[in-house]
Amino acid sequence: MKTENHLSRLDESKLYDELSRSNLPATKRWYAGTGALLLVVLAAVATFVYMMLTGLGVTGLNRPVMWGVMIILFVFWVGLSHSGTLISAILRITRATWRAPVLRGAEAMTALALMVGGLYPLMHLGRNWRFYYILPYPSERQLWPNFRSPLLWDAVAITTYLTGSLLFLYFGMIPDLAIARDRAAGWRRKLYTFLAAGFRGTHAEWRRYHVASTLFAVIIIPVAVSVHSIVSWDFAMAMVPMWHSTIFAPYFVAGAIYSGIAGVIAVMVILRKAFRLERVLTPDHFDNLGKLLLTFTLVWGYFYFSDYLTAWYSRFPEDWEVIRSYSGHYLPLFSLLVACNFLIPFPLLCLKRVRQSIPAMFAVSLVVNVGMFTERVQIVVPSLARRNDPSIWGSYFPTWVEISFIVGSIAMFALIYVIFSKLFPVVAISDVKEQLFHTTDRTIGGANFSTVVSGEGKEEGRET
Repeated sequence: MKTENHLSRLDESKLYDELSRSNLPATKRWYAGTGALLLVVLAAVATFVYMMLTGLGVTGLNRPVMWGVMIILFVFWVGLSHSGTLISAILRITRATWRAPVLRGAEAMTALALMVGGLYPLMHLGRNWRFYYILPYPSERQLWPNFRSPLLWDAVAITTYLTGSLLFLYFGMIPDLAIARDRAAGWRRKLYTFLAAGFRGTHAEWRRYHVASTLFAVIIIPVAVSVHSIVSWDFAMAMVPMWHSTIFAPYFVAGAIYSGIAGVIAVMVILRKAFRLERVLTPDHFDNLGKLLLTFTLVWGYFYFSDYLTAWYSRFPEDWEVIRSYSGHYLPLFSLLVACNFLIPFPLLCLKRVRQSIPAMFAVSLVVNVGMFTERVQIVVPSLARRNDPSIWGSYFPTWVEISFIVGSIAMFALIYVIFSKLFPVVAISDVKEQLFHTTDRTIGGANFSTVVSGEGKEEGRET
């Protein structure tokens, strides 16, 4: 890295301008992109209204496959949301020195992906206007919700995790909102003044902030793990071939973290390009994220192999028929899953030049998420299509209605993220400043090193 790119050489004002570039006034290009995303979302909403008025018969759902794209999207988006807050919390607790530019984008991804994913159990209900039966509320007529229903579990899990993630995101933004308040004008100043909650950056406030943020990070980790465990139990509690497995909870959590890390990388690449954050998000950050992704490639592969091996070796007739379908009717799906989740990313991520290449990391992250979406399809469809009784075997293929939901969910996530990034800093300014405060340059021989002081008498250096 060239020395003139080092952020520590910027003064306070220029550093704020560099890190808050996403909050500049909207351009015609921004309005055009946001308008296009809004149109796609409105088209998906219109399709949902059509399905609600017509009935679930317009989808590809049919006996025995009564869970389809809407449940697949629910599991996929909840899984994608898993890593943002989890990575942020772990990096905060371990005080990883490279965490600062990644935190805000990852935390925002969690909350916004949950907002999208949480809609699909409601859409899957059929009679959507009776959604309130899945909420855990006390009824005056003693008509308590059915606590045996997985829909109720999902409502509790998603509501808890979404609330925790939004609070975690907001709490981490308070110092940055205070900085933005002091530099903004008009309605933005009023908004930031309200959200900053009177934060002035005194010594006592910073001390309480650091203690509270660490406690928050510790609390949010078990919440994040429990949410995807509950989603996995939606499947594992049912007597359906290949679902009734004790390994499903850790397998789902590992898969969720895997797809979430890939999602964070994809979001970071887009933010870096859109807001010219090349000096903030460097190849070193993608190298570290690539190592995390490589680790969870192996973890996912281990869990998948363990789950598959147990079913294959025991050869229970019901499970065996599902496994046989992987080499027959569902061979393209199975091949895509294994290729995208392991065979392609594993050898590529072992190479440092791939991990430090931004376009290569973007491509790998997209491949992994295609693989994880395929894995969700494989979990749901073949097991239901090959139920216990061969006389009821069937097949499933999504209709245009469900395909529009897939496109609409991607557009909705992008739309909410674009609006969020326009309103709030997408880089954790205070964390970057704290990192720079502990960073200094050292020249050893002919090379410059960025040195981070982690404690008295302790330094960790990396070449710049």
